[in-house]
Amino acid sequence: MHLFETLRAEARAAPESGIVAVMNHGRARDGMIPLWAGEGDQPTPAFIADAASRALAGGETFYTWQKGIPEVRQALSHYYERHFGRSFAPEEFILTGSGMHAIQLALDAVAGKGDEVIYLSPAWPNFAAAAGISGAVPVPVVLDLTDNTGSWGWSCDVEKIAAAITTRTRAIFVNTPSNPTGWTADHETLRAILELARARNLWIIADEIYALFHYDGGRAPSFIDVMRDDDRILFVNSFSKNWSMTGWRVGWIKTHPSLQQVFENLIQYSTSGVAQFMQRGAVAALDQGDAFVSGQVAHARQARDLVCDILGRTGRARFAVPPGAFYLFFSIDGLSDSRAAAFDIVDHANVGLAPGTAFGAGGEKFLRLCFLRRLDQLEEAATRIADWTRRL
Repeated sequence: MHLFETLRAEARAAPESGIVAVMNHGRARDGMIPLWAGEGDQPTPAFIADAASRALAGGETFYTWQKGIPEVRQALSHYYERHFGRSFAPEEFILTGSGMHAIQLALDAVAGKGDEVIYLSPAWPNFAAAAGISGAVPVPVVLDLTDNTGSWGWSCDVEKIAAAITTRTRAIFVNTPSNPTGWTADHETLRAILELARARNLWIIADEIYALFHYDGGRAPSFIDVMRDDDRILFVNSFSKNWSMTGWRVGWIKTHPSLQQVFENLIQYSTSGVAQFMQRGAVAALDQGDAFVSGQVAHARQARDLVCDILGRTGRARFAVPPGAFYLFFSIDGLSDSRAAAFDIVDHANVGLAPGTAFGAGGEKFLRLCFLRRLDQLEEAATRIADWTRRL
């Protein structure tokens, strides 16, 4: 018997990342413009890195608070008060070893083998894969894509979520603003999802990592705006996007304070906590990073408009201008296999894009472009893609 066959079925079935497959194909090429990953091209700002360096040099290298040092949890409380207009006690925040870790812990808490979790698709592939590895069954509900007199838009039909609920459903995963589509739920949609979850006794796992990357004025609508204190909502988030900290692998969960011990226990039996010197960097990000984030969002708006203009002028690219996040999810007339197209664009345009097939149901004919990059680089990349479309 092969060793592979002795592993758990869920581990054997874990899919290869369709994004990483394209990255591995093209990452070493000279002149490659890499727009495939969900990160910008700015390194972590110095005020964050310096805070971590000082703590490291000062000997903050021992075991620490598994749920996060008091300073970082207090800083998260202040961050939410500034940006979401509500006061939350520090006890409502648990620091995790990345946003992905936060999602895994949320799944561990609410769903197990044979349970079903609903998510909105096209979607960042890691959630569905993580659910499958845990033994749960991920159930996609495809967002609607409408074309109103040439203007595309993504929307969520809550009745489709209701129709997907079974006796085994335990949770609904909602990522808004969305990776990859940029779809952003309005308050009416959030209320409808929340009312459905209340009526059916379901948890909501709310991924609002891109809440500040919102281009219609202020931060995006949030479940925080419509929830009660006792609602079954687990908020999962990360330091990665706002503060250019993707490589740090630090995130958080916001939950009801009565669940603090449960999640501290889950931290104990997974990572046993985030390194304290990294937490010092996280405190600096929260306390001193608002101006940096505002600059990132302003730049992303310019970048979005530039890319949409260049690709829109081809007459062949179809997309909804994203109101949130920092991705353009677009199709091209005549393109039916986005995975093959992503490899071909690497080979012939030297631009790295993520294939829509990686994002599940509803994404098959699309490509994802991350536009949180330098404007001159984006202009060159979009021009190369536009030239490539003429070959179809």
